[in-house]
Amino acid sequence: MNENDDSIKYGECRCCSNVGQHRDLMLEYEWNGTREVYFNTFLECFNLFLSTNSKKGNLICSSCILRLRDASSFKKMVLEAERNLLSYDVNQENSIVQLQNKKPDLQDEHLVEIKNEKTDVNSECSEFDQNGANSDTDGSLELEENIVKNNTKSYTDSIRETFCKVKNNNRTEKLAYIHNTMIILENSNVTPFKPKHQAGFPCFYCRMMFDDVIIMREHQQKHTKIELKRVLWSYGAENFVVYVDTTDLKCTICDKNIQNLNELKSHLVKDHKKKMQDYPDRMVPFKLSSYIFECQVCKSNFETFGSIERHMNVHFRNYVCKECGTGYVTKCRLKVHSKQHIGGSFQCETCKKVYTTPTKLKNHIDVVHKMIKRFKCAKCDERFTEYFRRQKHMVEVHGVAPLEYKCNVCEKKFYRKYMLSMHMKRDHLEERDYQCETCSYRCFTKNELKVHMIKHNGERIFECTVCKKSYARKKTLREHMRIHNNDRRYACKSCGQAFVQNCSLKGHVKTHHPELLAP
Repeated sequence: MNENDDSIKYGECRCCSNVGQHRDLMLEYEWNGTREVYFNTFLECFNLFLSTNSKKGNLICSSCILRLRDASSFKKMVLEAERNLLSYDVNQENSIVQLQNKKPDLQDEHLVEIKNEKTDVNSECSEFDQNGANSDTDGSLELEENIVKNNTKSYTDSIRETFCKVKNNNRTEKLAYIHNTMIILENSNVTPFKPKHQAGFPCFYCRMMFDDVIIMREHQQKHTKIELKRVLWSYGAENFVVYVDTTDLKCTICDKNIQNLNELKSHLVKDHKKKMQDYPDRMVPFKLSSYIFECQVCKSNFETFGSIERHMNVHFRNYVCKECGTGYVTKCRLKVHSKQHIGGSFQCETCKKVYTTPTKLKNHIDVVHKMIKRFKCAKCDERFTEYFRRQKHMVEVHGVAPLEYKCNVCEKKFYRKYMLSMHMKRDHLEERDYQCETCSYRCFTKNELKVHMIKHNGERIFECTVCKKSYARKKTLREHMRIHNNDRRYACKSCGQAFVQNCSLKGHVKTHHPELLAP
């Protein structure tokens, strides 16, 4: 994005407290042909989910940006060095011996990595002895339990043992994910891709943006398998997930057409003797399209990539919330969700609504208060504040076929997915989850129950500001207000006399024009 008045703001840097013209942590900027969001960089580089504070602000100065970029580059360099180290084998005497010149099969190379991960962890434990107890958060609880249980070991020995165990588990898990992913990508025509942005699909390898999925596929064929492995190593074990496009899926070994990703895995194992590690699935299949997205598991259609991305958590329940039972693909997503049970701490300064994450707060401010037009038409330069306004524009101006969701039972059509879902639950499944505590009445929505309860309590909470009459329903008050506004919308077809209420018109016709009631 170009730097304008909205992206550069005057204030205090939240990192070094330097006052001046700074950038916003939550906005997207362009640097050397790549797009960067500093909030996401903190999360990717340090696994640090920054909190927001309205008093402190969300600004970052240029000096801190440079240091953040250096840290991110350093992390990538370390990961690259780690990848190079995996091309060596460590013997029992801990002396490093270069592998034989004969290059093994790539599948066997991954297996060598998994077998030798224990030796790599030993070197990490030695590094721990020199640098102290720098274990990650996931091992802290297990660390405390081990120290309490094992009183015969020294405190340092207990820490070292738990540290090595956690590193061992994380490393084994990550190596298995990489191995399984490489097997699929090397022996099929599936295309890995990054989540869709407003500007289009970014290249999985170099972040170049593409509006057309076909052009993105052709571009990605230029990248090598070495680059693929480098990208996979950049993922952490907790947030390791790879989105793949399975359009026209087939095995590249025997050129056989395959129906879905699960069948492809079975085919590679049974027919081609490929070895897959027994770990949760981290490859999520999609069929990419410009205007509609179809779930490859249940065949449901979605209007936006964000909606189908959230939907896939239903099918890939690798991590389940203990509070509400909601499942997620990765542990990282579960952690974000778990914060909702704690309660929101990000408050909008304008309307005082509270949100659980800074991203949700930012989206609220952009859409509701700033009215930022986030949705750009794919055919022209017109922008819109809402997705459905853009869709209506594309139908009316560019002749794009409107989205329709047809009911399988009664053939009714709806323009939004959730409307079809509500129709199915209310009319065909006859769901009635809300029940009156006083009588046997059951209904579909909470609002219907609220309206029904007026019959029992008779509370008149809606008062006319003119004559102070009170009514139990807001609808009745609106009808009453027509009297004060002289809104006579119900007119007799015979004599033209008009009335405020329809019941008054019916009484008039019955008395003065009974012939109109004759069948």
